[in-house]
Amino acid sequence: MDDQFTFISFLRSITTAPLFVSVVVVVVFTILFIDKHRHLKSPVAVNKILSGTMGWPFIGETLDFISCGYTDRPQSFMDKRRRLYGKVFKSHLFGSPTIVSTDAEVSRIVLQSDANSFVPSYPKSLTELMGKSSILRINGSLHRKIHGLIGSFFKSGYLKAQVTCDMRKLVLQSMATWKEDRPIYIQDETKHIAFQVLAKALIGLDPGEDMEFLRVHFQNFIAGLMSLPVKLPGTQLHRSLQAKNKMVKLVMKIIADKRIRSGASLQDPKDVADVLLNDKSEKLTDELISDNMIDLMIPGEDSVPLLITLAIKYLSDCPKALHQLKEENLELKRRKKNLGCVMCWDDYLSLQFTQNVISETLRLGNIIMGVIRKAMRDVEIKGYLIPKGWCVLTHFRSVHLDDDHHESPHHFNPWRWQNRDMSNGSFTPFGGGLRLCPGLDLARLEASIFLHHFVTEFRWVAEDDTIINFPTVRMKRRMPIWVKREN
Repeated sequence: MDDQFTFISFLRSITTAPLFVSVVVVVVFTILFIDKHRHLKSPVAVNKILSGTMGWPFIGETLDFISCGYTDRPQSFMDKRRRLYGKVFKSHLFGSPTIVSTDAEVSRIVLQSDANSFVPSYPKSLTELMGKSSILRINGSLHRKIHGLIGSFFKSGYLKAQVTCDMRKLVLQSMATWKEDRPIYIQDETKHIAFQVLAKALIGLDPGEDMEFLRVHFQNFIAGLMSLPVKLPGTQLHRSLQAKNKMVKLVMKIIADKRIRSGASLQDPKDVADVLLNDKSEKLTDELISDNMIDLMIPGEDSVPLLITLAIKYLSDCPKALHQLKEENLELKRRKKNLGCVMCWDDYLSLQFTQNVISETLRLGNIIMGVIRKAMRDVEIKGYLIPKGWCVLTHFRSVHLDDDHHESPHHFNPWRWQNRDMSNGSFTPFGGGLRLCPGLDLARLEASIFLHHFVTEFRWVAEDDTIINFPTVRMKRRMPIWVKREN
């Protein structure tokens, strides 16, 4: 989940802010960051190797980046500079001198590098909220241990079976309440479902009062992910820290109950908290586990709902793809019915065209537009010098929309993924390297389950809606549709 977090959450809370407020936030962050970067190599030294411009003093090119992001052509900032300087260029963004990579190979090398070369970079408000022991910030052996434990559990057949059962149950419960005489807002429906599945997978929490308590305070928590780094009472950061403290207390209580029920060891871990509690490392304290359970909700809260919502948006605009998807899912449904058995997780993932639709949605939708890394030493990649202390923005959107890698890249074409190799670095919707999101298979599984039941049980008409690409991807009107149940 690490890479699923970075750039999308780095900018999250500007989502509903006016541009003026965004500019104020950027200016303040720039001033706060400037002292930290005074020791860095001067732009003159880098000019010998990398082309680009550092923009205005202190502010750099941040305002231009933001203003392009709010238009219907968010890619224009990158496209303009790629034409002028090439696929790798220098800039100055969000208070830091930055190397921007729109080159698939350069980005792949950056993502696969260890903490001796690159580490994640976040603004101060995020580091305050996450704390020093967050898996999203730590590096080295502790990060590898926690990431490995979580990754192995996320790949387990047990968790996939549990997620399948929970997701199917919640989807069918939600769909049972849908009325044909009023619009259904897909973005809202999927957010509500996905959060419950996520909380169950992380801490074993079932729907109820505690789930609602967690959901409400989580929304207050994430509102401060990109806020002024001031913790005075009344500020957003202070409110977000209070919300996190309340959530941590709930998780600590859940962990204490787990220890009482299981004794010294959890023989059959049923959620991520169980997996971490079962490890004997002294570093994995109850406090660290509780903090990380909240932090791990950040990348999972948006990705699955947006993946499903965008897939339905694209399918609504592409009848040919919708027809093939529906036929594939109806065929599997008929086959399982004749066999008299319920679909299991590998049935959903075996739907090849459904997986192609999901891949194409991830490529075109770019739920994660990129990630930011900070160089810990001078690094040379493909002849480009990345100075120590500079940030690197690996911009996934540019690679996903590059016609060098994808023919007619702005066209929704799920057939492009038939028998296609995805390992060449030109498709990185979940990041890569040591911080590759361990939940990628679960995201595909949840999307597959929702799409299966949706297309086999409903016909629908989508109202006009617009994809907003900055600072986070979302639908402007929450994707309203009118449904009719199939006979």
